[in-house]
Amino acid sequence: MKPASIQTRFIPPTVDTRVIERPGEAPVYYSIFVPDDYKASKSVPLVLALHFGGDPEGAGRAVLEILVAQAFQDLGAVIVAPDSKGGPWISAANERAIDLLMDETMKTYNIDKKRVAITGFSAGATGSWRYGMKYPDRFSAVIPVSGTPPATTTGWRLPVLAIHSIDDTVQPIRPTQLYIAELKKNGARAELIELSGIAHHQTYRFVDGLRRAVPWLKGLWAER
Repeated sequence: MKPASIQTRFIPPTVDTRVIERPGEAPVYYSIFVPDDYKASKSVPLVLALHFGGDPEGAGRAVLEILVAQAFQDLGAVIVAPDSKGGPWISAANERAIDLLMDETMKTYNIDKKRVAITGFSAGATGSWRYGMKYPDRFSAVIPVSGTPPATTTGWRLPVLAIHSIDDTVQPIRPTQLYIAELKKNGARAELIELSGIAHHQTYRFVDGLRRAVPWLKGLWAER
């Protein structure tokens, strides 16, 4: 896809912050976006969103408000974003927290298990790449935004739509370009949306780019 210069206006979506208590273990704090027209009688998609690096307190809510819930408002999905337990997303503590959050969300809402996607920004995008590689049976698609892909494409099974800025100097786009090209060469369903004029930490400016994943996901799910 051709590079695009993206700029968007910040419109905070309706996001709730909640907690799951765990006996003998630290609680799981997370934020959630539920579509206004959600009805328990109809199954909906689920998106797991992983936040960027830095202080994890409230970061799940931030990534929803600034980026993911804005971009995916027309997807009709429940979106959950945990606050990291610290360290990389692929850690024992974070995996336990995410497992619990996904289970609780599926118990609370009518989720279509064939329409579960994972996304993330920066460190969260790197985490989404790793989760997609490690747990392909849990997800139907991966949408990493400005993260670093795995070291190898061996074993990759999921459709992926990566979003990256060619002007990102913190997480350079080249590894993503090479990884997507290798996946395509191997016959995988892989695409890259290249944005321009956006620095890495301008998270809000990736909204329009991530919004382009909505028709991609809908088309993917329609084929299932």
